[in-house]
Amino acid sequence: PRNLSDHPAGDGFPSWSPDGGKVAFTTNRDGNWEIYVMQADGSQQTRLTTSPAADGHPAWSPDGSRIAFVSERDGNDDVYLMNSDGSNQTRLTIHPADDTKPAWSPDGSLIAFESERDGNTELYVMNADGTDQYNLSQSDATDSDIAWAPNGQSIAFSSQRDGNAEIYLVRISDGALENVTNDPGQDVLPSWSPDGQKIVFTSLRDENADIYVIAPDGTNLQRLTEHPGNEWAPLWVP
Repeated sequence: PRNLSDHPAGDGFPSWSPDGGKVAFTTNRDGNWEIYVMQADGSQQTRLTTSPAADGHPAWSPDGSRIAFVSERDGNDDVYLMNSDGSNQTRLTIHPADDTKPAWSPDGSLIAFESERDGNTELYVMNADGTDQYNLSQSDATDSDIAWAPNGQSIAFSSQRDGNAEIYLVRISDGALENVTNDPGQDVLPSWSPDGQKIVFTSLRDENADIYVIAPDGTNLQRLTEHPGNEWAPLWVP
């Protein structure tokens, strides 16, 4: 392990640029949460946002030219967009409810995000310019943990619609749902393999948090970790 940001303030939520050359992150070194970017070796740490309100959750566009992020600068959490150098900061969502955790589609044309505008957390999708915002998950339960399939045709997510958290797939074109996991334990935080053939996720089905992998059709479930400690939030290496 190497300390990249190396600052007495809190630094978190790192996000790699698509080419692996830079890391965007959130820090409170200026008295409130702002977004910075640095080289992959930790050098050239540069402030991108300068709002007195909290900014966070940076997400790079697939071509590396833009960063979506969340800001409270207009009174509540909304999704914003800026160029990767911090210029042209633009508000994409305008709603009194919180909109958070933006996630780009693989082709960069769409941004999915979590929204509470319907009274609970739902998955929304919009064009990358903020137009055509719509509710994709359509449930009274909590839907969260957005993970785009590599082909851009569906999103894996966790949902409480069955009384406990399960992994689901929702098709972008028509909102059709597939239940991937089905267990009394909590299944959360999915992440796709680069070839789209597997989904890795965290499960509490064995009392503590362990890492499992499964095919998108719900077959070939495998437990990857088995330890009395908790293992969380797996991510596939590209």
